[in-house]
Amino acid sequence: MAKLPLAGIRVADFSWVWAGPYCTLQLAHLGAEVIRIETKTRPCVTRMLPPWPDAVPGSLNRSGYFNQYNQGKKSISLNFNHPEAREVAWRLIKSSDVVANNFSASVMDSMGFGYEAIHAAKPDIIMISLLGYGDTGPYREYLALGPTQVPNSGLSALTGYEGWPPMHAGFSYPDPNAGIHGAFAVMAALHHRAKTGEGQFIDMSQWECTMDLLAEGILDYTMNGREPRRIGNRDPQMSPHGIFKCLDLPEKIANVTIDRWVAIACADDEEWRRLARAMDRHDLAEDAHFATLASRKRNEDALEEIVTGWTSRRSVAEAVDTLQAAGVAAGACADNKYLHDDPNLAARKYWVELDHPEVGVKRHCGIPWRMSGTPCEVKTPAPLLGQHTNEIMTGLLGYTAGEVEELQKKGALD
Repeated sequence: MAKLPLAGIRVADFSWVWAGPYCTLQLAHLGAEVIRIETKTRPCVTRMLPPWPDAVPGSLNRSGYFNQYNQGKKSISLNFNHPEAREVAWRLIKSSDVVANNFSASVMDSMGFGYEAIHAAKPDIIMISLLGYGDTGPYREYLALGPTQVPNSGLSALTGYEGWPPMHAGFSYPDPNAGIHGAFAVMAALHHRAKTGEGQFIDMSQWECTMDLLAEGILDYTMNGREPRRIGNRDPQMSPHGIFKCLDLPEKIANVTIDRWVAIACADDEEWRRLARAMDRHDLAEDAHFATLASRKRNEDALEEIVTGWTSRRSVAEAVDTLQAAGVAAGACADNKYLHDDPNLAARKYWVELDHPEVGVKRHCGIPWRMSGTPCEVKTPAPLLGQHTNEIMTGLLGYTAGEVEELQKKGALD
């Protein structure tokens, strides 16, 4: 089997919740040995969050949330109220290539694991700190959560319909977005170390990573002094561009009626003409009201009524197939069930079925990339809390079985 890209790299993963674990998930997918340093006295928040199998909460090992974002990792459980636990953590750090955390500012320093300390102990170490607002600046001590980062980044100001107030963007984009940025930064640092032998400290602000998503809006104000308007599903440079109701019978989920919709986007005048022909409305292709982007934008309400008149007489599948065949970008507004049953995802082997010790075989999102030279695959389910403590202690860290038993009696290993 081909060697994985990060084979031989070890990550001491102090992170929790979403941003940090999502970063180290990518490193695990790439073949790194990722060891989560956990504690039963203050377990990761995501171990206590739904979804749970059969919608029944239970132990700290049953959360689908945690089990999705910690595939392929190991777990050691330490009680940091005991100095001996800190010594265990130090041994793990010294045997690692990367240290990751996304705690609030000063937490790692207060634990004795700040960058200056670990750099002194291991000069080529790479440390990534995924704080909400970064390790420097007047906001460094501020607490950060995804639901507050969304509006604070400016994302909510661009989300919503014209005349509406700012809206939440659906979920906490800053967390996985920062995680992806972080994984790339770690790989760049590993590449730099391979060439120079130098480690480094990566100070990555979740806030700043999220602002990267809003470059057009920020530039519009910077260059033109203009705040972009909220325009719902429309786009300044495309028309039609939005979601359109289809014929499918509404489905009732948790007492909420869900209609079925198709997303359609025409990037230029030629794509608009293809759409008009696909709708069997050849007259619209050269209609002065719709022939150009400028005219379509001026008459966008009427245009969307015409498109809705066509989609509302067809199922999502029929609309998508017809428009795709005509060379128009169209896709179903997918829900989880739709994605679960999607034949393209199945054909690409995106889903992975992992046999977890407590919850059994469950389907998980897999790895969203393919590399011919170094094919990656998810090898193990997320770990039970402390599942690998003995293995890591007696193997990697060189403790004897007697020493491990003594640390367990003292409560240093929980």
